[in-house]
Amino acid sequence: MRGIARKLRRNSTEAEKLLWELLRNRRFAAFKFRRQVPVGPFVADFACFDAMLIIELDGSQHFESQRDAARDSELRRRGFHILRIWNNDLAAPDSVLDAIWHALHRSTLQ
Repeated sequence: MRGIARKLRRNSTEAEKLLWELLRNRRFAAFKFRRQVPVGPFVADFACFDAMLIIELDGSQHFESQRDAARDSELRRRGFHILRIWNNDLAAPDSVLDAIWHALHRSTLQ
């Protein structure tokens, strides 16, 4: 999985690059995020292990995906909270960051 994660980091989408600039190096509320990180048999787009939060950036190919539903179920079983963000939502980055803020704090309060 580490090799796949490395390849995904090298070939990031524009949406992933944009969100990574907002989250990297503890830039967002001092939370440590990792990108394209293995979590069990999966690779999460972004993960904050302190808050047990996984952020997935999705394009239209993920609309009503059965594979994503099964993946989310397994990640939740492992104790993670999943936040799915559509790529086009990044056109309003403040709204995305607000959703992440709430997800982080919901995760850390549990």
